[in-house]
Amino acid sequence: MKNIISISTVVLMLMFISCNKNQKSELGHNESENVKTENVKNGEDSHNDEEGGHSEEEGVVEISTMQAETIGLEVKPLEQRSMGNTIKVTGQLELFPQDRANISPFVGGNVRAIHVIEGDKVKKGQVLAYLEHPDIISMQQDFQEKNNELVFLKQDFERKQTLYEKGVSSGKEFQMAQSKFRSTTSSVNALKAKLHLLGLDIDKIAKGEIYSAIPITTPIDGFVDEVIVSLGDYVAPQTKMFTVSDNTEIHADFKVYEKDIYKVKEGQEIYFTVASKPDELLKAKIHAIGKTFETDPKALHLHADVHNEDKELLPGMYVEGRIVQGEKRVYVVPEEAIIKEGEQSFVFILDKDVKAEENKLRYKMTPVSTGITDLGFVEVNFPTNVSKDAKVVTKGAYTLSSERIKGELEHED
Repeated sequence: MKNIISISTVVLMLMFISCNKNQKSELGHNESENVKTENVKNGEDSHNDEEGGHSEEEGVVEISTMQAETIGLEVKPLEQRSMGNTIKVTGQLELFPQDRANISPFVGGNVRAIHVIEGDKVKKGQVLAYLEHPDIISMQQDFQEKNNELVFLKQDFERKQTLYEKGVSSGKEFQMAQSKFRSTTSSVNALKAKLHLLGLDIDKIAKGEIYSAIPITTPIDGFVDEVIVSLGDYVAPQTKMFTVSDNTEIHADFKVYEKDIYKVKEGQEIYFTVASKPDELLKAKIHAIGKTFETDPKALHLHADVHNEDKELLPGMYVEGRIVQGEKRVYVVPEEAIIKEGEQSFVFILDKDVKAEENKLRYKMTPVSTGITDLGFVEVNFPTNVSKDAKVVTKGAYTLSSERIKGELEHED
């Protein structure tokens, strides 16, 4: 009997201890849930990533300005461009003949000095180099001798002319003096012209000064493209020493194929791109249409004027263009700004400016309908609630979209 009572007592004690533990466990669990709930209310959810990219609002991404710089985000205002039915043309940039100079000397000589390097900007008449040679000195000496002789011959001619007119001197003496004077005058004038071409001061030479070298100058404003000589080189007459080009009035030489010839005319505008400025749409105007077909491929040449005020367009650059027909002004964005999700297209719009206290940027994913695509740009139509002053992410949109997806997945966890 005593054994039964003892066992019952032990069982009751164990049940009492177990109940106490369960109550404490449930209490601890409830307290933990309460703390977690309170933390969420206070914005302390453990899923909140301080690095940005997460937002409770659907389609919105928040990142810091430093993150934006790191991933290379570029944001630009909405812009309008002309789009329409287009004729595709390709070609390259060229200079007009009068805007390019191959510079060579009129006489041979050795290079004594060079004052420019490739890429230097030069003005018309600027000295590029100096040439020296004994023949240059001999030419000046001949001029001085002939010019001094001419002074005497002129006086002799005038004296004999007076005597002849008075009947004192014979006609033969007068004619000989006249012939010698005119012949020497011709020689002096020829030497003057040569020395002038060499860029020397005729008046100073006539007074006895001798130049040991001649200047090589540029006939146009522009930039030095090539320097083909070195110090000490002998340069023969008409040998190219420098090339200088002025690309201010560069033009585009396009090819238009036979099927499209009837569609083009002088005065039409061509929108084109170059590899060095892939995101910039440049403009040219047709000023001449060729009259002769190329055989392979069968095409005509179009010459179009291009304004190149910043001097960044260079001759020889490949260009791809469109001649627009039935054009209209529409809003466009670069193709890489468009995010595709199924059949729907989106762009990211800067939703708010930088928050001074948090140093963050906010981008909203906005649905758009797309139209004509050409030369790397897409026509877009926005919802009516989007301001025309909106700023669109033009580079880094897919990286931003990845941040958005990452944030949504973390919130689901």
